[in-house]
Amino acid sequence: MTRAWNNWYHVTAHVYGSWLHGDPRGWRARHHRDHVEGDYKNPPPAGKYDRLFAYSKSLMQREPVHIEREMRKFVVDAIADRLRRNGIEVLIASVDEKHLHLLGRFSDHQPSHWVGLAKKHVSHLLRQDGLREDAGGLWAKGGRAEPIKDRQHQLNSFRYILAHGAHGAALWRFDAASAPSNP
Repeated sequence: MTRAWNNWYHVTAHVYGSWLHGDPRGWRARHHRDHVEGDYKNPPPAGKYDRLFAYSKSLMQREPVHIEREMRKFVVDAIADRLRRNGIEVLIASVDEKHLHLLGRFSDHQPSHWVGLAKKHVSHLLRQDGLREDAGGLWAKGGRAEPIKDRQHQLNSFRYILAHGAHGAALWRFDAASAPSNP
């Protein structure tokens, strides 16, 4: 993994069941082990991966997770708060029905570790507060941490995440946040 400019990363995480192998929107094998034709912008030919998609769905232990609109602000605030309490500087974060985006500074270059802890924390908070009773966790395993290359890339990522607000995502922004709460 290349070093991030000033330790900044654009992190993406998905909820359980939101992106499966064989998905008609396109998909990627872990570490790109398999060549897959198409992606979400240019999907593969219709029907090409139907059998694989059906098989992937059959392996699921439970129904896919969707973050309801009224829960999104709670989730994005809790993620940002947890990261900030762990010393991570967060510029912006968004949570919609199926995924999380955030732009943060991870001085130890381990964004997956810190975001994983924050995802786990939010799942526990939702249960603790009675906001979620479904079996299993909220999040899919892993996620993606893209190192920011330069200031322009940082600005583009910020704008990209901000634009999710116009499509139903709840936003958390550094310039609208108060100090992190006590642990």
